[in-house]
Amino acid sequence: MRIVNVKDMGLSAVEKLLKKPAFDQVELNPRIREANKQLFGEDLTAAQIVDKIVGDVRRDGDAAVIKYTKLIDRTEFAPEDFLVTEAEYEAAYREADADVVASLKKAAENVRQYHQEQKPNSWMTYRDHGSILGQSVIPLDRVGIYVPGGTAAYPSSVIMNAMPAVVAGVREIIMMVPPKNGKINPYVLVAAKEAGVSKIFKIGGAQAIAAMAFGTETIPRVDKITGPGNIFVTLAKKAVYGHCDIDMLAGPSEILIVADKTADPAYTAADMLSQAEHDMLASSIVITDSEELAGKVAEEAEKQLKELPREEITRASLDRNGLIIVAEDIMQAVELANVSAPEHMEILTEQPFQLLPYVRHAGAVFLGAYSPEPLGDYFAGPNHVLPTGGTARYYSVLNVETFMKRTSIISYTQAQLDAVSEDVIRLAEAEGLQAHANAVRLRKL
Repeated sequence: MRIVNVKDMGLSAVEKLLKKPAFDQVELNPRIREANKQLFGEDLTAAQIVDKIVGDVRRDGDAAVIKYTKLIDRTEFAPEDFLVTEAEYEAAYREADADVVASLKKAAENVRQYHQEQKPNSWMTYRDHGSILGQSVIPLDRVGIYVPGGTAAYPSSVIMNAMPAVVAGVREIIMMVPPKNGKINPYVLVAAKEAGVSKIFKIGGAQAIAAMAFGTETIPRVDKITGPGNIFVTLAKKAVYGHCDIDMLAGPSEILIVADKTADPAYTAADMLSQAEHDMLASSIVITDSEELAGKVAEEAEKQLKELPREEITRASLDRNGLIIVAEDIMQAVELANVSAPEHMEILTEQPFQLLPYVRHAGAVFLGAYSPEPLGDYFAGPNHVLPTGGTARYYSVLNVETFMKRTSIISYTQAQLDAVSEDVIRLAEAEGLQAHANAVRLRKL
C-alpha cells in the first residue's frame, strides 16, 4: 500500500492515480486465461468469449445454456432442473440458522421501507381551455436479477436487487444464480423468498444474462437485467443492452475515505480492509490532511490484515490498489474524492455533515465514525448496488425508479389546439415535415 503526498507528487499526478481503467480494460488473471484457453481451445479475450456465448444462447436457447453450464461450471442440468423447486426452498429454511434468517428479515424490511420513500407518483395537470398534461409512471412487467455465486454467497445482493423491484410493482422477478455443486446457498434462497422473487434459475455467467435477454424455451425474456457479476457477466450485460435494459456496468468494489486528524486509525484501516477483501481488483483509498494519521492507518492495516481469513486476497488488493494520500487541506481531500467518484465514500472527520454539500460524485456517502460501509451493505436500507469505476459521475444507485418507466400524457381540446395550431404548423414546416403540419391544419376551426 502506497502513501503519497500531494505537495511532493503534485496535484495532477495524484489526480491521475485516482482515475480508474474502464471495466473492460482489466486484463484477465493468467490462471483464468489459461483455463479459458483449455475450455475453448484457443486464447480468447473475455469479450470474445462473451460474444460467443451470447450468440450461441440467442440462437440455440436451452441447448446453449446447458452446454456452457456444463463446460464452464462443471454442472450438468436438463432444462427441467434449471428452476428452483418448492422442496429446495423448504430445505433452505431447514438448513439456515434461525438467527441469520431473523437478521435477513430485518434487513429486508429496512430496505423495503427506505425504497418505499422513493416511489414516484403519476400526475396530471389541467391547463387553459381544458388541455391536460401529465405523466404515467409504470412498473416494468418482468425483470431479471443476477446474484453472484461461486466461492461466496450474497443474500444481501438478493434483497438489494429484488426489494426495489417489488416496491415498484414489477409483476414478475426472476433470478439467476450459479450453483455450487448443483446447489444454491440456503441463505440466498431464503433471502429470495423473503424479498419476493418469483422464480430462481440455477444458472450463472454470460449464459444466464443472455438467456434473460433473449429468452429460451425454459427461461422467460425480461425487460431489464440488474445486479453485479464478474467481468464475463458485465460484458454480457453490455452485449445484450438494447435487446433489454440494464442497470449499470459494474466493476470491482471501491471505498474512499476522507479523514482528518480526529479519525480513529483502527476504524479507518478496518474500513479499507472491508473492501479489499472482496478481490484483488478492489480499491481502498484514504485521503487525509494529516501525515500522522496516514502513517498510523498504514500500520493498523498491516496489523489487522494478519488476522483476516482472506489475508492473501486482501493483501494483493492493497498492494495493487491500496493508497493513502496526504492532501494539503481537507477541502482538497474532498475535491480529490470527487475526482475518484467512488462507489462508497466515508467521511471520518470532526464535522462530517459540513463536508456533505461539497460531495458531488459518489455512489453512497457514509457520515461519521459509526456509519461504516458494511452497515450500508447489509442493513441500513439504502441500496448497495452502486456505480463503480468513476461512473458515479453519471450513474445513480439502484433504486425504485430503476424498475419503472415514464409515459407522457397529452390531451388538448379543439379550442386549445386551434389557439396554438399556427405555432405547431410553423415549426413542422420549418423541419420540412408537411404531413405533421397537415395533421394539425386539418383540425383548425
